[in-house]
Amino acid sequence: MRSLQFDLSLPRYLSCKLAGRRFPSLYWHSAFSCLRYQEVPEPVLPNEEWVKVKVTYGGICGSDINLICLHDSPSVSPFTSFPFTIGHESVGIVATIGQEVQHLQKGDRVVVNPVLSCATRGIPVPCPACERGDYSLCSRMTEGIIAPGLLIGACKDTGGSWSSYFVAHRSQIVKLPDEVSDLNGVMAEPFSCALHGIMRNPPKNEDTVLVIGSGTIGICIVAAIRALDISCKIVVLSKYDFQTRLAFQYGADEVISVSRGHQYIYKVAKILGAEVLKPVFGPPVLQGGADLVIDCAGNSRSINDALRFARRGGKVVLLGLAGILSRVDWTHVWLNELDVKGCFAYGRGEFQMAVGLMASGKVDLSSMVTHRFPLYQYKTAFPMIINKGTTACMKAVFEP
Repeated sequence: MRSLQFDLSLPRYLSCKLAGRRFPSLYWHSAFSCLRYQEVPEPVLPNEEWVKVKVTYGGICGSDINLICLHDSPSVSPFTSFPFTIGHESVGIVATIGQEVQHLQKGDRVVVNPVLSCATRGIPVPCPACERGDYSLCSRMTEGIIAPGLLIGACKDTGGSWSSYFVAHRSQIVKLPDEVSDLNGVMAEPFSCALHGIMRNPPKNEDTVLVIGSGTIGICIVAAIRALDISCKIVVLSKYDFQTRLAFQYGADEVISVSRGHQYIYKVAKILGAEVLKPVFGPPVLQGGADLVIDCAGNSRSINDALRFARRGGKVVLLGLAGILSRVDWTHVWLNELDVKGCFAYGRGEFQMAVGLMASGKVDLSSMVTHRFPLYQYKTAFPMIINKGTTACMKAVFEP
């Protein structure tokens, strides 16, 4: 089968890292790239507790683009195994079933929780995090019967959804009800991330929540808050008009366009009821702000905004997978005694909850999927995703 794999080579990595800054297409369009489109064997079941899934759609996540463009921190490399087939967002059909899998049949439509925690690794006594259902905090993601990997799509033994088939443990599979379309189902993984972030940091009905970044995760945060019937005020910072429309569609109260300068800060302050203060030099800061700020962008600008737009004693949640960043001013953390929380993936039950909310009609995210590409058109897909301001690409998926 054909597969898009990430195959780490230090010479290719270093040369592409340097040249790619000037010529981004080198990340996926040259012999210097760590990305490989090639024929690979179908993955095999590690044991009889696993199933093989035939991919219908493989979602393209912002974290996948960061990987391909070599923006990831090396600190995550011990939790991967090379070469791995990319793709952790999926909807598909059960193709092969291990003998110890009782709740599935061939042909079942499914989505998959990609986290590779203790149960998937065949570890009989789960770590404390897995015991309490915090699978994303598993402390044994380098152990067990499969190679290291945080997720399906970062482990050489499981494959990933940027191919025709991958394998998953029975505990990872969630059947998709007839009421949930494939395009809605492929959004279950990012929606589960948003649910995890909100359930770990639930806003009160009287709170004001500021969502920074209106890409896939930012819009999913808005949808998750409303699907959970939380009536807080939601303010969203948006870069593009098509994102603004989706933010309003899924329940935002206010959407502020982010300009290149600092003028949007005054709009934010007005809506949040805050006072704008001007330092001796540098961008303005606020006195007052949002009760909860959720950063869904993960860059220096977004984190600076998140820290200065939170009220004193407020909370900032980092969902944007920030890596190694420069020029972040952490003064507001101690000055305003902020609670800063990181958030990654999902735990027990959040995938089932996501699918349940979809099946009940509380949320339908299929309209967020704006672009579909055959896998072999990856060289066309990546520039369209990166240049979303001109292509209006919200969420793209591969159709292997």
